[in-house]
Amino acid sequence: MTKYLISFPSGAMVVPEGGLQVVADEAHAVVEEAKAAGVWVFGGGIDESVSPVLVAGDGTVTKGTYPQTARIEGGYAVLDLPSRAAAVHWAAKLATACRCPQEIREFMDDPAS
Repeated sequence: MTKYLISFPSGAMVVPEGGLQVVADEAHAVVEEAKAAGVWVFGGGIDESVSPVLVAGDGTVTKGTYPQTARIEGGYAVLDLPSRAAAVHWAAKLATACRCPQEIREFMDDPAS
């Protein structure tokens, strides 16, 4: 099995006014389906009201982030799946629920993790 990151930026969602609860309910239904199928690892949305920080090896904390990741936002799911085709299947379910296309990224295999 391989772990896949399925994600989207919050600005990609197209939600009709007053429809956010319906989107949330449909997304949670997909999460529950993934849990029941035994493929759910972790997921959630980035709290965009909390600013990111960088932490150095000595514990020094600096406000901000790497320039190339300054806009990490939106929703994320990590699923443990048998194939990329299965990742596409689950991404399509999430795309329907979240009202926007989903990006798929594959984690490298690391037997120690």
